[in-house]
Amino acid sequence: MNIPDDLRYSSDHEWIRVDGDSSTITVGITDYAQDALGDVVFVEAPEVGSEVAAADTFTEVESTKSVSDIYAPVSGTIAEANSALDDQPELLNSDPYGEGWIVRIDMADPAQLDGLMDAAAYRQLTEG
Repeated sequence: MNIPDDLRYSSDHEWIRVDGDSSTITVGITDYAQDALGDVVFVEAPEVGSEVAAADTFTEVESTKSVSDIYAPVSGTIAEANSALDDQPELLNSDPYGEGWIVRIDMADPAQLDGLMDAAAYRQLTEG
């Protein structure tokens, strides 16, 4: 299972990448999550400009096995949704840490990142 060391992780199996030195993050689902979901067939695009609160559902991913909620790892505003997923939801399976990102969020409080796991802690969660 692929768990990049340069990302942060939520216990709900989302990954978080801080975009440079900005207060914007990119969010997607982990390799573990996409494997558990199976073949992704639809990703509901969240509305750009909408407010999200940490730990609240902001979108859904539908696979051949189930429909799963995706949770905001931090509070903020949806800055961008990955429009490529409209036509290619399978990018979540084939490239979860690259082209398969879901949203970019402008964080309300960057200190919330401190509550997320690093790669070692996430490995322990998924392999423990």
